[in-house]
Amino acid sequence: MTTQATKDDLLNQFREWTSYVHDIASLDWTKPIGEGKWSVHGLVSHLMMWDKYFWDKAIQPISQDQPISLQDLDFDAFNRDAAEFGRSITKSELIELAVKYRRLIIETIEGLDEEKFSRSYGDFTVESYLRDFIGHDHHHRSQIEERKAYLA
Repeated sequence: MTTQATKDDLLNQFREWTSYVHDIASLDWTKPIGEGKWSVHGLVSHLMMWDKYFWDKAIQPISQDQPISLQDLDFDAFNRDAAEFGRSITKSELIELAVKYRRLIIETIEGLDEEKFSRSYGDFTVESYLRDFIGHDHHHRSQIEERKAYLA
């Protein structure tokens, strides 16, 4: 029972990003959030691409009893590519993709049985993934919140 409460709590925290993306839609997404930092558009693209990566390489395969295919990545290159991709689409397209991938992950994890949720897939567990990326979300949300007056 404890794990289910933890799973539900983690999913609720992970879900917050979908409403937050809509909440910040009125901000200027083109201004960098600080000296040498990404814009809101770049940050949202960054988070969306990580969601897409984990959906494609871990969450969807786990749900289909397939092996996960996570690999060691060059984070700097991945993040540069994510920001570049973001520049190729509009704010509304990016919001749609960000919400789409986050919802796919949430709905799929909600449907996982306890064994799949708790199992270790090498160095990966669904629970640790959620915990790590909730922290990742909060880090970038706090950056946006600190600069909100400037971005408005």
